[in-house]
Amino acid sequence: MQANKHLYLFLFLLVFTTITVVAQEDPIVPLPIKAIKDTITAPLLSMSMAKDSISVDSATIDSTSGKKQLLLGKIKYKAKDYVKLSQKDKKIYLYNEAEIYYQDTELKAGIIIMDYIKNEVYAGRIKDSTGTYSQLPNFKQGDQVVIPDSIRFNFDTQKALIWNSRTEQSAGLGALGGQDAMKVLAEVTKKENDSVYFLKNGRLTTSKDTVDPDYYIKIRKAKFVPGKKIIAGFSNFYLVDVPTPIALPFAYFPLTTGRTAGLIFPTFGNDPNRGYFLQNGGYYLPINDNVDITLLGDFFTNGSYGFRTQSTYIKRYKYRGNVNFRFENQITSQKGFDDFSRSTLYNLQISHSQDAKANPNSRFSASVNLGSSQYFTNSFNQINVQNNQNNNLSSSISYSKTFPNYPSVNMSLTATHNQNTRTQQVNLTLPTLSASMERIFPFAKRDGIKKGLIQNVNFQYNLRAENRIATTDTLFFTKRMFEDAKIGARHTLPISTNFKVAKYFSVTVGGNYEDVWAFETFERGVDPDNPDSNTEVVLDTIAGFDRYNRYGLSASIGTTLYGTFNFGEDKKIQAIRHVIRPQVGWGYTPSSEQFYDTYEDNDGELVQYSRFEGTLNGAPSLTQSNSMTFSLQNTLEAKVRDKDSTATEAKKVSILKNLNFSTAYNFQADSLKLSPIAMNGATSLFDNKMSINFAGTLDPYTIDNNGTRINTLNVKNGGSLLRFTTGRIDVSYSLTSAIFGKDKEDVDEAKAVSDEYRATSGGSTDDLFGFGLDNRASNDRKAEEDIENPLYGNKLPWDLSMRFGMSYNNTNRQDEINRANLMFSGNVSLSPRWDVRVSSGYDFINNGFAQTQLGFRRNLKSFDLRFDWVPFGSNENWFFFIGISSSLLQDLKWENRSQR
Repeated sequence: MQANKHLYLFLFLLVFTTITVVAQEDPIVPLPIKAIKDTITAPLLSMSMAKDSISVDSATIDSTSGKKQLLLGKIKYKAKDYVKLSQKDKKIYLYNEAEIYYQDTELKAGIIIMDYIKNEVYAGRIKDSTGTYSQLPNFKQGDQVVIPDSIRFNFDTQKALIWNSRTEQSAGLGALGGQDAMKVLAEVTKKENDSVYFLKNGRLTTSKDTVDPDYYIKIRKAKFVPGKKIIAGFSNFYLVDVPTPIALPFAYFPLTTGRTAGLIFPTFGNDPNRGYFLQNGGYYLPINDNVDITLLGDFFTNGSYGFRTQSTYIKRYKYRGNVNFRFENQITSQKGFDDFSRSTLYNLQISHSQDAKANPNSRFSASVNLGSSQYFTNSFNQINVQNNQNNNLSSSISYSKTFPNYPSVNMSLTATHNQNTRTQQVNLTLPTLSASMERIFPFAKRDGIKKGLIQNVNFQYNLRAENRIATTDTLFFTKRMFEDAKIGARHTLPISTNFKVAKYFSVTVGGNYEDVWAFETFERGVDPDNPDSNTEVVLDTIAGFDRYNRYGLSASIGTTLYGTFNFGEDKKIQAIRHVIRPQVGWGYTPSSEQFYDTYEDNDGELVQYSRFEGTLNGAPSLTQSNSMTFSLQNTLEAKVRDKDSTATEAKKVSILKNLNFSTAYNFQADSLKLSPIAMNGATSLFDNKMSINFAGTLDPYTIDNNGTRINTLNVKNGGSLLRFTTGRIDVSYSLTSAIFGKDKEDVDEAKAVSDEYRATSGGSTDDLFGFGLDNRASNDRKAEEDIENPLYGNKLPWDLSMRFGMSYNNTNRQDEINRANLMFSGNVSLSPRWDVRVSSGYDFINNGFAQTQLGFRRNLKSFDLRFDWVPFGSNENWFFFIGISSSLLQDLKWENRSQR
């Protein structure tokens, strides 16, 4: 009998190792579920049974058994109240904190019963004197855990019945893990085999609270393959335990980990100009572990359509990138109506970045954004407001290579694209070749310290060759775009040296040689067939290689002056330090008259021109240049006593980050030798919360009645020493509730969540030019927190960003402010799950509001609710979204937006 006891205990453990209710790598945490009546009750102990109970906590194999010996190790088991082997009932009983251990397998339950006649095993809870169930079965093998209310298993059929089963299926897609895990709960589960289970009266949810979830999908019957899928019959969507009209006669729920191919559910709606539509529906296909592709499409009943392809690729430690292409065939109204129109739009975006460690001497990168100039303003699927304010599309694809042997050489091949969406002008370089050799010091040791005039002599070689194309949006990607292409190259060889004079003055002397190549030039003259015409000069293109060269000399001397004003360590302002960096420079470039020709016009006058005019790098200067430059740089900072009494050192505060002046004097000019003085500066106030940038020009010369500068000093004309002609100032300031004594940690966390959302939607973190409208809300970190008080009370985290800009123009004594605008954006967190935001601005010159956008976001634990609205202007629109936050059920959503 002792041998039979061990045999059936082993069979019991063997069966439990085959029960895999949850097929996943991570251990399953217990999930609460509303209890139903248990199917197992604890046996009542008779006096004789209690007396016959065996008070042991372990057993070993009995080798006298006539059956085949199966156990290779020891089984350890125990129970708090009793362990009973009943020959009368042919069962083994373990009651109250029953535990069985075998190798890496363990089972804990309130009661464990084994029927060795029927070859069935039971495990269940027990009920205390108050009627409360406790000690749920807990089966663990390795890292896998199963926690039902009760289990019944048959050894012969290898089938099992499980009551109130709980499992968590993680898709591994979300940033928050548990938020993106599917919880599967069922009143009755039938195990058909090791990988197939049948559920009855089940619930599916991604809500953290499974006792009272804010939503769930109720399934009557379903087939469950752990870690792969659930195929259900009639399924009904419940919201806070209330059934909704959302129901399906059958449903399929993929549960596979990682990326899985599947359909993307579209959005339904109606556009008054295009009819009913399906938008953003398509298919997702993971090609392999490194590449995937998403195909999305839009269809309107009036014939408009669009499609988009999005592909992401990555190879760890090598590179990563994505390719997005969008195309739209837009039809407005219907054929036969006056407002009928048809247009096509497209946009291509490519991003590729190489891991810096993949190949230090070779690098390839790409950032492409090109397409129709009107795409971001006219697309019927455009949801990012900030892109409407972008007037420029730019692209760059480059490959660079470094040859590290001395002297090292860097080479790069780059293709660029720049497109103005307002003028529809497109500029391309296909390609640009750049090369540079490292600086060489011919009179000094390579690794030695360089001193003096001779040892600091150095030179360098640079090359830049381009094929530049200027075209328009309509001619882009046609043969005509190459008609006016310009090809040229520029070689430069700078030579310089530097040394000290009188210990405190730094002197730099150098020269620069330049050789410019062109592959076609232009001869000019009058039209021989119409010699009486003076209206137009005829250009005769000369194909073939041509070149010119030029050189220049330069010198500069500068120093640094320090002035410190001490007020005493007992003062609030202990000291002020002023740093001045004056510099005087000289530059000389001779005339390039030898590269100029002449032709005789119809009046008999000789006109001088250069055949290099109109080439890629232009013509050399006809006039000699001989000028001197002056510059003065200033910084001003203070040493202030720290407010923190425990601080041992004073705090440095910047008063002026920089204040710079520069001008030039041209020795070759016949008049107006002195250039206007350019001024610019920057500072910050209030612990760097406010930044100020300003600039202006001061002209020493006066102007005549026509507004033309004349060779008369302004002071001699009865004016001031310098005439203030232009100026600008830009001030930005950021405020948060932390400034006014609020909890800084709450503010910082709220701002971090807000910034993450803005960046995800494609916007800048200040929102001054509008915030992006994404078709999915980012997961709010506070959605995973158990917040006892859903309101902040008197702590409402908020932030406000403002930017004011103003420009002044007085070049012709007009004395006018030609630009004055204020941009602002603000965010208020009414509660941990309520965010309200606004972005707008006002133009004081044109008396009108800038791009204005209002919006709010509400996190409903398992749901996201969002509304964004541009109430007026050329981009007037609105967008509403409500949907499940988890990516597993992201197709359960409703969204609507205005159509343009």
